Amino acid sequence: MIDPQIQGTAIILTDGALKDGPAKTAHGLIRGTDRFTILGVIDPVWAGHDAGEVLDGKKRNIPVYATVQEAIQSTPQSIQYALIGIAPKGGKLPTEMIGLLLECIRNGLHIVSGLHQYVQDIPELAKAAAEKGVQLIDIRKPKPKDQLHFWSGKIFEVTCPIVAVLGMDTKIGKRTTARLFTEACRRHGLRAEMISTGQTGWMQGANYGFVLDTMYNDFVSGELEHAIHSCFMEQHPDVIFVEGQSGLRNPSGPCGAEFLLSGGARYVILQYAPKRLYFDDNPAWGRIPELTDEIALIRMYGAEVIAVTLNTEKCSLEEALHYQQIFHTKTGLPVYLPLEQGVDKGIDLIRQLIASPQNLPA
Repeated sequence: MIDPQIQGTAIILTDGALKDGPAKTAHGLIRGTDRFTILGVIDPVWAGHDAGEVLDGKKRNIPVYATVQEAIQSTPQSIQYALIGIAPKGGKLPTEMIGLLLECIRNGLHIVSGLHQYVQDIPELAKAAAEKGVQLIDIRKPKPKDQLHFWSGKIFEVTCPIVAVLGMDTKIGKRTTARLFTEACRRHGLRAEMISTGQTGWMQGANYGFVLDTMYNDFVSGELEHAIHSCFMEQHPDVIFVEGQSGLRNPSGPCGAEFLLSGGARYVILQYAPKRLYFDDNPAWGRIPELTDEIALIRMYGAEVIAVTLNTEKCSLEEALHYQQIFHTKTGLPVYLPLEQGVDKGIDLIRQLIASPQNLPA
C-alpha cells in the first residue's frame, strides 16, 4: 500500500519525450501537483528550456536539465524524489532509462513510478536501492486483497452531486479537466474534491482514489464506491469530481459505465477532441462516435452530460473557438476550452447542481 504521506521535492524524468503524448504523467505534474515540489525535468532533448513553455507555451519556472547531476548542482534545494514522467504503451520501463534511474538512486533519490512494470522487480534497481537505502515506490501496485472492497450500495448515502469527467478516448485530458474544475470550484468558495483513478492523480496529490487499470476486476466497483463514499463522509464536500478512464467505446479498454452505475455519477462532463477521428489514432480500431451519439449513450445509463470540454490538439486557437461554437449549437450544452480559457465559466453550472434538491441522488 502506498504511503499517502509521501511528499517532497522532486525532479521528473521524461527520456526525451517531454513534448510528446507518452509524457502525459509529466504534463500533469508540470501543470500542478500538491504532493511534490517540482524542481526540474531531466530531458536532454529540451535541456535549457522552461518545462511549461515546452508543454504549452506557459512559463512555470521549472527548468529542464540534460542530466541528474546538472539538476543537483543547479538546484539550491535538496532533491528527494525522481518521478518517472512517461507512460509508454505496454507500461514497461524503457531499457535505456535504467541507467538514469541508477544514477538517481546513487544520488539518494527515491524513485516513484506509475508504470505497469514494477521498478521493485528490476534486479539491478532493487539491489542499488537496498544498498543506498532509498525507496522504489510503485504506484500501480494494488493493495493486498484483504484490504480491498466489494460494492455494497453505500454509494446511495452520498448526497452531494457526483460529476464524472468522461472522455471519448484515451489520453484526451480527463484528469486535467477534473483537476481544473476542482481547483476552480475551490477558488469560488465551493468545497470540491476529486477522486483520482490513475497514477498521475495520486502524484498530483489526490487524497482519494485508486489506480483503476491495475485493480482486480471484482474489486473495481467496490474500490470506486469506497473512495467516493470515504471522501464524502470525511470531507463533506459540496461536489465530487471523478476522473474518468479510457472511453465508453474504446475497444482497447472500454470504461465509463463503472462511474455512472457503481460510482453513482448522475452528471457527466464529456471531453472530446474534434480532430481525433479514430480510437487511439488507429484506423483499425474504428472511428470515434459522434459527440451527440455519446451524449445519448450516457443518457441511456441514467446520467446527463451537463457540459462538453474540448481537447484542442492539432487546433489553432481560431479553430478551437470555431469548434466551441459548433458544438454548443449542435448539443445545446455549454462548451469549454479548459487549457485556453479555463473552466471558471462553468462554476454557475456546478452551483445549480448543488442548489437543486431534485438533482441529488434519491
